[in-house]
Amino acid sequence: MTQRDVVFPTGRQALYERNRYSPAVRSNGLLFVSGQVGSREDGSPEPDLRDQVRLAFQNLNAVLHAAQCTFDDVVDVTVFIVDPQSRFETIWEVVPEYWGQAPFPNITCVGVTWLYGFDFEIKVIAKLPGV
Repeated sequence: MTQRDVVFPTGRQALYERNRYSPAVRSNGLLFVSGQVGSREDGSPEPDLRDQVRLAFQNLNAVLHAAQCTFDDVVDVTVFIVDPQSRFETIWEVVPEYWGQAPFPNITCVGVTWLYGFDFEIKVIAKLPGV
């Protein structure tokens, strides 16, 4: 088996190890980032929805930065939203703060019933620069 080329953002490795997953893996010129939520340093959810979305993007950007990427390198986005009918508009008020300029990445939004106490999760695939 090939060893995974794992990327860890600064200061959160213990959280990922405790939960037994890698925040991102480099493979064939791409970066596959695990779902990021609006978790505080201790892993607990940020209670305010807008702030939870901001924190999810900040956590995502920390993983991207650890791989020398930015959101501009993102080509594929999947978001998971608990009760999207009541939360989508609030979430989409925050997204432009992080989304950048067109052309935008593609996106798939999935409504879910449970995200371990969170209301929003974002996972991405990014093209590694220079590859």
